[in-house]
Amino acid sequence: MLYGLRVISILFAALALVPAGAHLCSMASKLRLDAADYLASQRAYDGWSLFAVVVAGALVSTLLLAVMLYRAGEPYLFAVWAFLCIVATQVVFWTFTFPANRATENWTMLPEGWETLRMQWEYSHAGSAVLNAAALLVLVLGATRR
Repeated sequence: MLYGLRVISILFAALALVPAGAHLCSMASKLRLDAADYLASQRAYDGWSLFAVVVAGALVSTLLLAVMLYRAGEPYLFAVWAFLCIVATQVVFWTFTFPANRATENWTMLPEGWETLRMQWEYSHAGSAVLNAAALLVLVLGATRR
């Protein structure tokens, strides 16, 4: 059962990295866009809220993995770190990304000072990408260490 839970946790962590990694990889070019082009580029993310299912799966599976490893008397700190990294992505989202989405009505309009919101939004996704990558890394290290 632990093996399967490890695989599921790694899978969810990898899937959670996909959108954050895409944001990180496109950030430099998107920061050069003018207002109209930036708004147009944001339409590429319509529907990405469905990834909440993946994030929920990553949170639940890593927490369950940590608990099950602890109960089995096996090393569990890698799973705890993965869980905390994924929790941190949610802290970043609700603290920085979501307020920018709300202020711009999900990037359908640009209020005064939109450039600050853009930086907040882009850098919050970059931070989440790093945290998601760290979660995946520690899960793999925990699964492969002897």
